[in-house]
Amino acid sequence: MPYSTPPAEPAATEWRAQELLLLTQVMRSIGRSLAPEVVLREMLHLMSELLGLNRGRIVLADAPGVGDASTAGTSRIQHAYGLTREEAARGVYARGEGVTGRVLATGQPAIVQDVDAEPVFLFRVVPRSRLPPETVAFIALPIEVERRTVGVLACHRIRSRHRQLSDDVGILRILATLAGQLLQLQRLVAATTAGLRQRNDQLTRALESAAARYGIVGTSAPLLRALGELERVASASASVLLLGESGTGKELFARALHLSSPRRDAPFIKVNCAAIPEALFESELFGHERGAYTGAQGERAGWFELADGGTIFLDEIGELPLALQTKLLRTLQEGTILRLGGKREKKVDVRLVAATQRDLEQEAARGSFRRDLFYRLYVIPIRLPSLRERPEDIPLLALHFLNRANQAHQRNVHFSPEALAQLAQHPWPGNIRELANLIERVVLLSDTAAISARALAPMLQGPLSFSPAASTTHAPTTLQAPGDALVRDYRRADSHPAQKLQEALARAGGNQSRAAQSLGMTVRQFSYRWQKLGLPKG
Repeated sequence: MPYSTPPAEPAATEWRAQELLLLTQVMRSIGRSLAPEVVLREMLHLMSELLGLNRGRIVLADAPGVGDASTAGTSRIQHAYGLTREEAARGVYARGEGVTGRVLATGQPAIVQDVDAEPVFLFRVVPRSRLPPETVAFIALPIEVERRTVGVLACHRIRSRHRQLSDDVGILRILATLAGQLLQLQRLVAATTAGLRQRNDQLTRALESAAARYGIVGTSAPLLRALGELERVASASASVLLLGESGTGKELFARALHLSSPRRDAPFIKVNCAAIPEALFESELFGHERGAYTGAQGERAGWFELADGGTIFLDEIGELPLALQTKLLRTLQEGTILRLGGKREKKVDVRLVAATQRDLEQEAARGSFRRDLFYRLYVIPIRLPSLRERPEDIPLLALHFLNRANQAHQRNVHFSPEALAQLAQHPWPGNIRELANLIERVVLLSDTAAISARALAPMLQGPLSFSPAASTTHAPTTLQAPGDALVRDYRRADSHPAQKLQEALARAGGNQSRAAQSLGMTVRQFSYRWQKLGLPKG
């Protein structure tokens, strides 16, 4: 490659301007990027274009000797300008070998006035025939990090120039110092990054082990974040509100919170508020005295009393009647309960974990949920991610449910890799519950051990049909589940308009159970949609 030299030798003042321009451009390059491969190559480029210091290269000791030249076995050209790829690849030196190796070994600069007259000059990178015919000098300066020589900044220089050699050496000393500082900064950043990565790995392993301890399957970032929040508040006694869609594993998280808390040896009571008839709410939660109502033959402790010293999990707390919300708020504030028909309050030490898929803040704004109870519950909200937010966990969950279903039904069904990938791409509107139910249906209905992606596809299109793989040469046989679906299809809360609900109720003669069944819903789902649409009660 021909030399890039200024067209005419500048005057002394012009040389100073060139030096200032070089340093300005190098510092500007550092401001744009701290990556050595970017800044150092630009530095070598400017050395050639502005000062005529050609074929610049930066030689660094090989790992593990970077940063400690005394233990470095070899060194090689890591950054260069004006050298071909093949020439740079030849720039490998043993410790003390040639001019470059000697600078790296001793930490002393080397100024060769005439490369032809220097017996230790190797001409390894560029043969003499490729250099200009006139006298060529070679300058090599050490690059230091923390007072240890870690590399060499070197270049060729035509000796017959109207510029002092000492000026070139002076500017090269500044550039070598800058290169050392940049390399030192790179090492500090790398060490900090490695420390943070190691710390992150430790935290991830700790959270993963916690997840395994609680029976929660998955390693995705959203899941580990929720677990991390759970671990941080486990030792507190404040109420926790688990938020998220149906089927995201709220009960599992509530139990995990209990098991990781100091209350782990005390009772864990779970209550599904959506499954309790409104007339029995108060008796179920707080108990009753004998004769409190017709049929109350004896006294009975409620769920709060039974959970004394432990944790009570109120699932679907948005279903709690307004009248009972006041009593629950008093229990949370005072730490006491009053049985139905009772006259004396009892002290209870219970931590409340509540869960809902409703927007309680919106419910409170509408007046269907007490605002003061909402704020009491919202002390520590933890949002549980939906399955579509953690697709990397789907294969792990699928295999977990597959093993469980195989053991429960004494089968030996397994998925092909393509089938697992297909499961991971499905949106899963019903979340983990939908996945678990589908896996069980696959195990029950499949007449072959291997489930291919082709056999799985019809199952993912709807809840009723499934095509088990008979063989690779026969088309799959479609199995239609008779009557109701084995797994009820997931439906959004706004899945049915008011008119459709009213028509179904009219056809069922006012029977909500039959109306819900005709629409493929549970009574609770039907009732919830009815209330949400503001339809008249009764």
